Amino acid sequence: MTIKGIEIMQEVINDINKWQAENQPIALATVVQTWGSAPRKEGAKMAVTPDGRMAGSVSGGCVEGTVFEEAVAALENGTPKLLHFGVADETAWDVGLACGGTIEIFVEALDANAYALMHELITQDKAGASITVIRGPAGTVGQKLTVARDGRTIGTLGPDLDALALAAEKKLQSPGRVQLTDEVEVFVDTVRPSPTLIMVGGVHIAIALTQYAKVLGFQTIVIDPRRAFGSETRFPHVDKLIQAWPKKAFAEVEVTPETAVALLTHDPKIDDPALEVVLHSPAFYIGALGSSKTHAKRVARLQEMGITAEQIGRIHAPIGLDISAITPEEIALSVMAEIVKAYRSS
Repeated sequence: MTIKGIEIMQEVINDINKWQAENQPIALATVVQTWGSAPRKEGAKMAVTPDGRMAGSVSGGCVEGTVFEEAVAALENGTPKLLHFGVADETAWDVGLACGGTIEIFVEALDANAYALMHELITQDKAGASITVIRGPAGTVGQKLTVARDGRTIGTLGPDLDALALAAEKKLQSPGRVQLTDEVEVFVDTVRPSPTLIMVGGVHIAIALTQYAKVLGFQTIVIDPRRAFGSETRFPHVDKLIQAWPKKAFAEVEVTPETAVALLTHDPKIDDPALEVVLHSPAFYIGALGSSKTHAKRVARLQEMGITAEQIGRIHAPIGLDISAITPEEIALSVMAEIVKAYRSS
């Protein structure tokens, strides 16, 4: 699995770093909106230098030449610009938009300070965003506010807009444009850290689930106080194995909006305390193994613990997409598919 925002920026990072070391002027082009069959999506980037070097892509080749020229012009005259490209169906095949499409691309000089913070977030696998004015009154286009999830900020859109921009950023998990006011529109270029899958219960399903998760780019954690189940012999491939009861185990890990939790033990003594923790967390996915009858009993126990109906409603149960799975490996596949669906929708 590729990770929203991060893999897009990684296409240009190495070249930008090299060009910065050479003290080269650098311009950045970013796809801020697409319609139809545009081959690159929001957030895709191309970095260029005036001497003709390019990294990344904003259209799969169909408008790169024009974008290069406009990006260099924006670099030289210090004026960012929003470019609009529309392609009619009858000419679409010639330029790579197979069903017709439209692309809007914002070109600007690279903001070294904003890039430095975004580079740090990506290399340290942390979350944040760079927010840029792409439409607005004269003198405002190109203003930029870059923010890390830990609260650090660089730059400003102006005292009246920063609060609006930060509120908008918190609602987005993927790059996108936002209308802040009647006059000001911004592009929020988000990055997210690698997702994590926490499995409570070192059962057979978890062995296969860990393998699927790692192939898809997830960090993996298995929690089980039962040493026969949560052993290194059973999970040599897991990133972290915690042989402790859930409340103690969850004190050792951070549950973030990039975390999925799968409860697999069928044992209320283990699953229920884990649910009590994660249902109060920002995890994007919480699933629990068991039939509808088992889940009904689980709901009753959680209600007695004071868990609200809204919180209980976050649980995916029975766990996994319905693919008529029978074997542990098939069940693990159904669970991983449901997690990916939730991740891509979050």
